[in-house]
Amino acid sequence: MATFVLIPGAGGAGEVYWREAAAEFEARGHTAIPVEIQGDDEALGLPEYASITDEAIGEHRGVVLVAQSMGAFTAPMIARREALDRIVLLNAMIPIPGESPGEWFKVTGAEEARRTANEAAGRSNEFDLVEVFLHDIPDDVKVDMAEGDREPADTPFGQPCTFEAWPDVPIHVLVGADDRLFPAEFQVQVARGRLGVEADMMPGGHLVAKSRPVELAQRLVAYLDDGT
Repeated sequence: MATFVLIPGAGGAGEVYWREAAAEFEARGHTAIPVEIQGDDEALGLPEYASITDEAIGEHRGVVLVAQSMGAFTAPMIARREALDRIVLLNAMIPIPGESPGEWFKVTGAEEARRTANEAAGRSNEFDLVEVFLHDIPDDVKVDMAEGDREPADTPFGQPCTFEAWPDVPIHVLVGADDRLFPAEFQVQVARGRLGVEADMMPGGHLVAKSRPVELAQRLVAYLDDGT
């Protein structure tokens, strides 16, 4: 059985964001550890996020480190690399060494990709939180998510991701086919260009752990048996 250590995206509400998916892992006999980060605290940044993740890993081994969105900037900065079995980057901002999250948007062309996808789909380019993040999430789950609302602090967006190379373990990239923040084809290109990894696709938007937790858990558990 594996231990899934689950890093949230911007804002850091790990317990709320991963709640349904964590339950699915546990139901399959695995251990699930959502990482809780006070992402609205300006005193915390990427180094602190990595330290908090190291604390969550603790003495566990055979860890599958799953990083949602901006959580991908935390994943390569952790110290407890020897504990890892593999990494899964989910609708992720995949960094290169020394890059900050703020720089990532400009360097990768993420905003241009979002605008192009919106125009092709006939959607407005105005940044509406409901349309971008919550469009495929059930109403009752949206209500539950409100308890985890945090306005992300500016601090980590200006900090470099300090790592020399990714951990020497298999890395999977999983993409929501209907992600409206980071369009699927854009994510595929970034994964290929930055990691040399061919991304896998699943249905759902940016927050697939909330909209499709059962399928997400099935996908992640399947990685354990893929032979890489």
